[in-house]
Amino acid sequence: MKIILSKKSLIKIIQGEKNLGFVPTMGAIHKGHLSLIKKSIKSSNKTIVSIFINKPQFNKKVDYQRYPRILKKDVSLLKKNKVDYLYLPTFNQIYPKGPSKKIKITSFGKKLCGKFRPGHFESVVDVVNRFINVIKPNKIFFGEKDMQQLKIIEDFFYQNGIKIKIIGCKTVREKNGIACSSRNILLSKKEKLIASKIYKLIHKNKKNLISNKKYLLTIKKKILKNGINKIDYLKTININKLSRPYKKNNKYKIFIAYYIGSTRLIDNI
Repeated sequence: MKIILSKKSLIKIIQGEKNLGFVPTMGAIHKGHLSLIKKSIKSSNKTIVSIFINKPQFNKKVDYQRYPRILKKDVSLLKKNKVDYLYLPTFNQIYPKGPSKKIKITSFGKKLCGKFRPGHFESVVDVVNRFINVIKPNKIFFGEKDMQQLKIIEDFFYQNGIKIKIIGCKTVREKNGIACSSRNILLSKKEKLIASKIYKLIHKNKKNLISNKKYLLTIKKKILKNGINKIDYLKTININKLSRPYKKNNKYKIFIAYYIGSTRLIDNI
């Protein structure tokens, strides 16, 4: 695995690569990331992974500071999984003139997480756009755990005629049902148990939640009784009507964001 630290070196090294797969990450590599990487390796000639903790997408300074940083472990895992290139840019390489104020995204970006994290998705789209302009991959891989992010990026690519193929990969879960996330490192054993109960509660009641929106209130009350500090949202959404081109059939997911202690977790089930 080649570790690349500068934009100039990166452009030289990947020049002329055909069928290049790209997996953008913020590090703290887990099974979810590895599933994207395996999919890329299987369907691409070469795979490039980036690790870059994108400061502009954090709404609170403390969240940025708390974000897990385990680079040595990450490098070892990526080598073991036969990644071809690892790109580790600095902030100035990605933002030589600072973040863009001109990124336009779908109105869905103001809902769910966008309502509670203003500017978050604009910053995510900005950084993804910057990476693809440098790397020019054929395919880019995202996890469906961040479904809202995936749909916003799909819409942005469609609106701007970006021909890179977006591949959404199924959510990978821990044995207890929790969606794999870098933030899970911050949870205690007790908190993981609570998160597991919440996943099972929603999964078990999914049909009722889809057919009867009033049932959302009942489930909210049950979730709060499990020791949750705060629920940002619990909503039923037809994901096939979120990004263009729209699909005809309906596919519903239950979206949730909540706090266990000071850790915010999101999921869609």
